[in-house]
Amino acid sequence: MRLIRTRTNRLPRLRLPAGRFIAARRVFAPLGLIYGAIARRVGAAMPKGLFARALIIIIAPIVLLQSFIAYTFMERHWQTVTMRLSSAVTADIAALIDIYETFPQDAQASELIRIADQRLGLDVEILRDTELPPPGPKPFFSILDQALSGEIARQVERPFWIDTVGRSDLIEIRIRLDDGIMRVITERSQAYASNSHIFLLWMGGTSLVLMGIAIIFLRNQIRPILRLAEAAESFGKGREIEFRPRGAREVRQAGHAFIEMKRRIERAIDQRTTMLNGVSHDLRTILTRFKLSLALLEPSDDVRDLERDVDEMSRMLEGYLAFARGDSGEQAVPTDLRDLLGEISADAERQGHPTRLRVDGDPQVVVRPDAFRRLVFNLVSNAARHGETIAISANHESRWLVMHVDDDGPGIPQDQRDEVFKPFVRLDEARNQDESGSGLGLAIARDIARSHGGDISLDDSPLGGLRASLRIPA
Repeated sequence: MRLIRTRTNRLPRLRLPAGRFIAARRVFAPLGLIYGAIARRVGAAMPKGLFARALIIIIAPIVLLQSFIAYTFMERHWQTVTMRLSSAVTADIAALIDIYETFPQDAQASELIRIADQRLGLDVEILRDTELPPPGPKPFFSILDQALSGEIARQVERPFWIDTVGRSDLIEIRIRLDDGIMRVITERSQAYASNSHIFLLWMGGTSLVLMGIAIIFLRNQIRPILRLAEAAESFGKGREIEFRPRGAREVRQAGHAFIEMKRRIERAIDQRTTMLNGVSHDLRTILTRFKLSLALLEPSDDVRDLERDVDEMSRMLEGYLAFARGDSGEQAVPTDLRDLLGEISADAERQGHPTRLRVDGDPQVVVRPDAFRRLVFNLVSNAARHGETIAISANHESRWLVMHVDDDGPGIPQDQRDEVFKPFVRLDEARNQDESGSGLGLAIARDIARSHGGDISLDDSPLGGLRASLRIPA
């Protein structure tokens, strides 16, 4: 069998000359920048909240739909009705002019005026020895003026003057005749669709009612989401919460998932605390045996060295347990920040470190008192251990507490500031050697700060040493 290979037809590739490509790129590049700038401005101007955005999603289609309907009504129906009414009034006036000129009557045309008043609803008067008034300014937007002027010019074909704005409920029309001026006064409703505002009022009223109902239902749907967010934020700050899932099915599902996650975290913390308590009991028993054995030995340099090692092991064990436990069982309560910092500042003063304290804003903060005291104490102890002068400043404004602890010590190099927050890390080459330190002070402080929903960062101090900055929601 021979295989016959056929050549498939291929479409020619469209190649844009290099010059045209560069020109097109120069044209569309600024357009892309302009579009990006407009998009950023619109995004910045749009609301950020879920309720406001959902409200826009509901209101925007209603407003667009009602605007389109109103425009269509005013452009089509309103204009058509006005044109027909104006044409009817103009036809009546043209008929009166034809009767006046075809069938001569008395000089005052009293019979013609009577017929116009009783049959046509027009107030007609023949003015002698007068001219048409000068044309006045035309209204910027008046369907009646445009329609009536066009119909008079088409049907009467005589010089005329109209006033559609002088008196709100009446229209005055003057037409030049062979022997004078015919003045016609009629009600605006005879030539103008004056009841169109009723449609607009009904349309606007129903839109407001529908938007009000939508806002009520939308608020009820958004409220469970806000409660879930508040519960998650409070749990992140270590506060006790009471949350019950409500709302739509998806929101309740998210709420139940949050509650289950909260239970798992609390269960893991309880298990860790129970395990650490058991480990602490066992290790303390062994250390107690060491101390009793050393107490029975004869005093010597070796025994004293062993006693110091045992004491150091006890301090490290207590520090590790405090770090791992994290004071998770304590509840957040309102605490006077000025009193708490004053006590810690007084302790540093008694240890021989000049300390400056400054508290701005509201001194009442919602924190876990013992854990927060340990956090501040660790920062101040770290500053006192490596410096002579200490400065403590706190500012509680709006929703955040910002606190700085400065010292005049040797500081920490910038590339090693993240390392000191790791457990059992001591930068002896940057800070003075401290035999009693376990390297857990800053780690415990950051752990407590993060359990409150904040964090700690290190920076250069105005005193020349290290600045520890605490920022937590309070």
